[in-house]
Amino acid sequence: MDTTNEFQQFEKLEVDQLPIAKNKLHNWTHFAGLYAAEHVAATEFVIGATFVALGATTKDILLGLLIGNILAVLSWTLITAPIAVETRLSLYTYLNKIAGDSMTKLYNWANVLIFTVISAAMITVSATAVRFAFNIPPQLNWYPTNMWFVTIVLVVGLVVVAIAIYGFNAVSEFSSICAPWLFVMFTSGAFVLLPALSLEVLGKTIPDGWTDFIALGDQSIWTGINSDGQPGIGLTEVIGFAWAANTITHFGLIDMALFRFAKKKSYGLATSTGMMFGHYVAWISAGIMGAGAAVILGKSIVELDPGDVAYYALGWSGFVIVIVAGWTTAVANLYRAGLAAQAIFHNTSRRKTTLIVGLATCIVACFPFVFTQILPLLTYAGLIVVPVGGIVFAEHQIFPRIGYSRYWLHYKELKTSTPAIASWLLGLAFGFGLNALNVMSFFYLFIPTWIFTIAIYTFLAGKYGAKNKYPEAEEKERTRNENIERFQEQQAKEEKTPIKDTTLFSKVLKGISMLTLLISLVLACIVLFGSSNETIYLENREIFYRYTFICTLIYFATAYWALKRGKSQKN
Repeated sequence: MDTTNEFQQFEKLEVDQLPIAKNKLHNWTHFAGLYAAEHVAATEFVIGATFVALGATTKDILLGLLIGNILAVLSWTLITAPIAVETRLSLYTYLNKIAGDSMTKLYNWANVLIFTVISAAMITVSATAVRFAFNIPPQLNWYPTNMWFVTIVLVVGLVVVAIAIYGFNAVSEFSSICAPWLFVMFTSGAFVLLPALSLEVLGKTIPDGWTDFIALGDQSIWTGINSDGQPGIGLTEVIGFAWAANTITHFGLIDMALFRFAKKKSYGLATSTGMMFGHYVAWISAGIMGAGAAVILGKSIVELDPGDVAYYALGWSGFVIVIVAGWTTAVANLYRAGLAAQAIFHNTSRRKTTLIVGLATCIVACFPFVFTQILPLLTYAGLIVVPVGGIVFAEHQIFPRIGYSRYWLHYKELKTSTPAIASWLLGLAFGFGLNALNVMSFFYLFIPTWIFTIAIYTFLAGKYGAKNKYPEAEEKERTRNENIERFQEQQAKEEKTPIKDTTLFSKVLKGISMLTLLISLVLACIVLFGSSNETIYLENREIFYRYTFICTLIYFATAYWALKRGKSQKN
């Protein structure tokens, strides 16, 4: 069969509009690093304070976050990753195939807006650290009041845009460098400020045991009383909060954009690095750091911004962690926004759409309100996206099992899917209706909304043609997929083959970078376990601040150098 003309058509398409080629797939370590970096983020400082303000208890935090984050990992593993690996498409491209142009464009515009604002909020958070370092006043209004703050936001934002433009590999590489350091810093920050908190509450620098630690948490961090002086949230709410925090990416299937690069469906388990280290350890650490900084400053934890907390926990390294943690989340979300925009403008490259969206993001980031409203945004964004995730799940996983035709709309060559649009609108009405009626905890609304949308879409699609068979169209689709594979195999032969860097110098660089992390963690342990009184504690804390900052500079220099050396290729 002559496939020359079809191959030429494939060449005209943007790479992100085709299934990911086999030679572009990644091992689990890429996803472990990516999720660890994205979910050990600047927002963890905010969420750590939120649990304090909501009035959770210490035991509910420790157990509830564990259960909720395990449920989130399972959601990525059982729902998102299988569809992504089987299709090798982003949600934005796949949705066009099953729901048509009209709904896809509307949905993608919603995603562009959502991820633009999320990225902007992370850039604003990063800028708070720089603001603190240069003594720029806090931005308390919804609009900026200092031109230097605007300048800082734009500089920080342009770095995010530059990384996101280069695509998944750049995002993954950036995350692989940041993830180990972020985890060490969040852990170290909690170690460093726990003695300050313990001195204030228990009169000693370290709790004697588990009972003391629970007492310390209940009295000074997670007291069970919310900011209004009323009993706070319980175990089920903490579980729901942790599970629902990322519904937009797992139940909503946005992370098909990332997992389409996975070699195996089981790589969904790699999200545990982000959930266990980020949304478990980092949220708990952030609560401890916030409470410790509040004791030092004589303020309430909810009055502090990330820059304040990070500085008193980590010294100058605190400025770096807020900047880097904001960047890692902003980069991943801007990459998603660029994909969504590229799916709208088919004839425009993803790099160009990412650049345009990125510049808009930088402008939005200059307005502090996006940061202060980030948690409500994430919650409502999940309810908007989850019904669409239910539609895709029904089409891909349920239809073949009940004898319906997957891609029936595509086979009928229709441009608009009435069942998909109606199901999305009804799903939105159902979810927000439940919220208005207050029939259940807001954190769990995504579950009945998802199930309801699946049922409605399955019923309506059956009425509009999903029950029918399309053997000729299916054969044509199968032939096209085979031609895409042959085209990609041909392209792969023409690409350079990467080689593994085994040089001694690179091993030394990697060893030095890991050594700096170990030194930082040891210094933090000395502050926690080696401070027998307040005077020694303050001395140890200053030593930690000084040498950890030096280690931070060395870590990023050596880790980046080793990464660049490892990217050498054959001619």
